[in-house]
Amino acid sequence: MSIDMYLPAFPAMQRHFATDAGQVQLTLSVFLLGLSLGQLFYGPLADRYGRKKPLYAGIALYTAASAGIALSGSIDSLILLRFAQALGGCAGMVIARAVVRDLFDEIGSAKMYAQLMLVMGLAPILAPIIGGQLLLIADWHVIFWVLAGFGAACLTGVALALPESLPAERRGAGGLGAALRNYALLLRSPAFLAYAMTGGFIQAGMFAYITGSPFVFIELYQVPAQHYGYLFGLNAMGLIAASQVNHRLLARRSGRQVLNVAVPVIAASALVLAATAATGFGGLWGIIVPLFVCIAGYGFIAPNATAAAMASQGRIAGSASALMGVLQFGTGALSGTIVGLLNDGTARPMGFTIAALYCCAALLRFFVLPRFAKQN
Repeated sequence: MSIDMYLPAFPAMQRHFATDAGQVQLTLSVFLLGLSLGQLFYGPLADRYGRKKPLYAGIALYTAASAGIALSGSIDSLILLRFAQALGGCAGMVIARAVVRDLFDEIGSAKMYAQLMLVMGLAPILAPIIGGQLLLIADWHVIFWVLAGFGAACLTGVALALPESLPAERRGAGGLGAALRNYALLLRSPAFLAYAMTGGFIQAGMFAYITGSPFVFIELYQVPAQHYGYLFGLNAMGLIAASQVNHRLLARRSGRQVLNVAVPVIAASALVLAATAATGFGGLWGIIVPLFVCIAGYGFIAPNATAAAMASQGRIAGSASALMGVLQFGTGALSGTIVGLLNDGTARPMGFTIAALYCCAALLRFFVLPRFAKQN
């Protein structure tokens, strides 16, 4: 919601602050950086103090920062508050993955992550549409007031409905030293890094799309801001459908087998996207069709890469979830920044960045992941 709802407002925010497109895109890149760095702290905290206490703190920070953004008077203050908003919001991402790992084995986790993709997929469908409709009745500030209200609702939901999944007897020792040891252990695990970065490159391509698509669709192809959400939602529907097909496939195939097929398929689609972005072939539809395949394919990759990376982490699931988030969202922040810096008024920066990232995932799939094929 925090990423997608304000995307239709990018051009309006650019005009409001009398700034360039790169500065507005920076508000997204900084948010992704905050999501990445913040997870380093929540992972060890969740392993030491349980899942709920760090979640309370994170959601409270998110809610306060969202209200602050709605009141911000400059692009610089907005960028800083977006960073704070991300530091709070990333608590939910780390702890959700850790809770799943607390309760399920690898196959069960992959199925549960696929189900979570259904819930997560609703946000990209609804959020840009809601944001576009809000812009019809108010300016961009109201979007962040809505996000502040959403944060308050989540805080209430955690208090009333979420049980603690990590009892005291299963919690690890606290302290900076323990956290650093856990991260060092994970960084020495080739399987963890390979699966985390396979998902990371694909997710970074998603963020290149999220960063670049408002200007490609709204500015380049003159799609009305209110209609941008429908195009964004079309891709999200593809992601949801793919995640549910993936859930069914897991009854007959391992997640790693599905991953091995999905990665090269969407890498090929990304190369088609780069070609149409470079040549202009097909106009808007030349972008939409291969982009749909690229985004939908994430539904086959994210659950299975996550489950494989988390499979053997056990007592340090919180730290593993955090480090995986750092690697993935750090790559995403970099990809979004690259798209913003290379912005030239065409679809080339978005298309080329997605293609490069998806080809990196394909290289891992063909040359690294086969080493771990027999692990289950």
